[in-house]
Amino acid sequence: MATNQTPPPARFELADAAFDIAPLRARLLDDRAGAYASFEGWVRDHNEGRPVGGLHYEAYAALALAEGRRIVEDAAARFAITGVHCVHRTGELAIGDLAVWVGVSAGHRGAAFDACRFVIDEVKARVPIWKRERYLDGDRQWLHPETGAAAGAPGGDTEEDR
Repeated sequence: MATNQTPPPARFELADAAFDIAPLRARLLDDRAGAYASFEGWVRDHNEGRPVGGLHYEAYAALALAEGRRIVEDAAARFAITGVHCVHRTGELAIGDLAVWVGVSAGHRGAAFDACRFVIDEVKARVPIWKRERYLDGDRQWLHPETGAAAGAPGGDTEEDR
């Protein structure tokens, strides 16, 4: 991207309810764009061999928004893109629900794909959002979203969480 141009739009949001990606995608339309790439992360019905009934995402909102914005702004600076937007859900989600969406527009597909992958990987690694899976056997467990491994839960586990 030329240094005399303004940076492309870079947005990060948290959503506490289901959202429609069509208007988000429409915001990325740009006459300079010849490509669009997106990622959708959905709630699946299993993890590490255990049947999952749903999950709950909890975020430290102020920090999550700040870090998420840094990530999309970094993507806008690193890649030759015309726009980037990421939305991550919080709250209770059912199997099949959309949990996270990333959209990127660019002049060419390579930059769109690369920036999209960068954003989702960085969001999973850096944004303080915790996932608590509900298993069909009644058990619940907080997981770090990147690895799927058990991690420290917000506020710590209680007897009810075990």
